[in-house]
Amino acid sequence: MKALIFPGQGSQYVGMGKELYESRKDVKDLMEFANEVLGFRITSVMFEGSESELKKTRITQPAIFLHSIAAVRLLDASGVSKVAGHSLGEFSALVANNVLSFEDGLKLVAERADAMQEACDKNPGSMAAVLGLSDEKVEEVCAFVSGVVVPANYNCPGQLVISGETPAVEEACVKLKEAGAKRALMLPVNGAFHSPLMQPAQERLAIAIEKAKFRKPTMPIYQNITAVAVEDPEEIKKNLMEQLTESVKWTQSVENMIKDGAYTFVEVGPGKTLQGLVKKIDPSVETAYFV
Repeated sequence: MKALIFPGQGSQYVGMGKELYESRKDVKDLMEFANEVLGFRITSVMFEGSESELKKTRITQPAIFLHSIAAVRLLDASGVSKVAGHSLGEFSALVANNVLSFEDGLKLVAERADAMQEACDKNPGSMAAVLGLSDEKVEEVCAFVSGVVVPANYNCPGQLVISGETPAVEEACVKLKEAGAKRALMLPVNGAFHSPLMQPAQERLAIAIEKAKFRKPTMPIYQNITAVAVEDPEEIKKNLMEQLTESVKWTQSVENMIKDGAYTFVEVGPGKTLQGLVKKIDPSVETAYFV
């Protein structure tokens, strides 16, 4: 059985989606519709913008979402029985799974991006990648640091991203190195994604999510905060509302999808980051990339 997996922020690149746009009329129509919904030509930034412009949260998130949905429209879905997305990618997974319409998904992603940027401006924070320690050890160290610092992304065994107030993240990095981490590297972001500092963004996004129409999925989605198969629309909504302040349990999600019969993971959208993470979680499974 196949699982479709969708990337999150950080997978963007200049030129993303241009080949799809130029080669397929249906994709061109989809992307032009996205330009109308967003009120600006996001395709111009995707195809010809600068790296710094593309890295802005307000641009990055809808750009990755749009690329992913354009790609999944061209994919042969035979044999696919599960979906999941990493952080932002969860919205792509929900549209691919017919839980959300493309328009509603795009509007929610745009609202999410604006809300997160606003929260970053209001509550500046930091994130750091920790390599070479067990998840349990990272959790233990973070728990004894003063201030807000929490595990944010359980990416794969030996790779966990922490998030929170900058002084607390910096202190945690020092203590994690002392505890044996190979690296504890501050990331070039100005926000504490998937931490309590995103509370204002969560509250704003929850209002938009409540207004959107959620349908029953065509197949189970493994959501970030539970890491288990979910099919109830109300439960999906609740988990999506809480996602911004909770950890992305990617390792656990992939492990559970494998346990439930997935043996091929197809990454859909820009970049190939998730394939590498899946292989580190379980080298025996097959991975593929579709863009």
